[in-house]
Amino acid sequence: MSPRAGKNTGPTPHTLAFVESPVQLLNVLEWAHSRGLHRRRESGAGLTLVVLSPTDPMTRGQLRRMAELARREGHTVRWEEARDGAAAPFRTVGGLTGLLRRADRMVMGDPFSRYVQLLLTLTRAGELVVVDDGTATMEFVGQLARGERLVRWHRKGARASLRDLLFAPVSAVARHRLTPGADHRVEVFSAMPITDAPDGVVRTANRFAWTRDRFGPPRVTKGADMVGTSLVETGVVDADRYVEAVRALAKAHGVTRYFAHRRESAEKLHRLAVETGLQIVRPELPLELIARRGPIGRTVLSFPSTVVHTLPLALAGTEVRVTVCDIDPAWLTAHASPRAQGFLAGVTGTARAAHGLTAVNPA
Repeated sequence: MSPRAGKNTGPTPHTLAFVESPVQLLNVLEWAHSRGLHRRRESGAGLTLVVLSPTDPMTRGQLRRMAELARREGHTVRWEEARDGAAAPFRTVGGLTGLLRRADRMVMGDPFSRYVQLLLTLTRAGELVVVDDGTATMEFVGQLARGERLVRWHRKGARASLRDLLFAPVSAVARHRLTPGADHRVEVFSAMPITDAPDGVVRTANRFAWTRDRFGPPRVTKGADMVGTSLVETGVVDADRYVEAVRALAKAHGVTRYFAHRRESAEKLHRLAVETGLQIVRPELPLELIARRGPIGRTVLSFPSTVVHTLPLALAGTEVRVTVCDIDPAWLTAHASPRAQGFLAGVTGTARAAHGLTAVNPA
């Protein structure tokens, strides 16, 4: 099916959701399942899901497959080539303005996105929902509580660019809209530990009920698998240190497969394959669905990332055990945010507390 298929031609949706990644789309499906929206479409209170498509081929491929799953659930999917040339943002926003003005509820996967922040200035929705975008959700809620400008954690401490300064008024309005008020309600739907949300923010736990209902249980193998991370690509972790850590962990734990993050570069993955002997797997769907569908190793090793919180939920009731691989401070690059070590340690620490995970160090 063409990615443009399924554009909304029916009644104005009650709920309008915006996603830019496969994981965000998955968590919109989880949220919709928790609200029973897939069963209420005939009442005119269904969900129109707008994909603000990125340019990365790996992400686009996963998004197309996730969009098909959303259609099977009865949702309307509207695919926007939101980054297809200089005129694309104007065309996209212009085409969505009418829907935004009439929607009763706006759901979003990435409140740090400039696209989403711009759309927030146009909506009159009385209910705003932020669905999980992993570790970024933890940082978003903390910044909102502290009244800070919305900045991704790995950019914290970096000097604001001219583009940041020009966009600052829009970002300020978006932050205000995401703060609960007399005229609107704000909900955060997340599998991550949220402890410092502002007063009035409704916190709803994502238990991955839709994933467990639709997939699995998986066949569990005797071996071990490893989950990759894009910490090298974001400039947080040194590439040589990362490759050496993967090699040491694979040898110590009998790992045979490496599930690549969708943002990992082809060059790094080739190097990992050559230097570690691991089978590199590029998943066609978010890892939570791949793991639930199986086969999956009895042990899954992961560096600090969203999956140390989400996989234990998606794989609840199975024999699979998730193990966290700590990041040694010596691996951090000179360009890493001053907050990087503390943030990553917080991700692993909260995962150990919430899910009883064990931690290992490749040293």
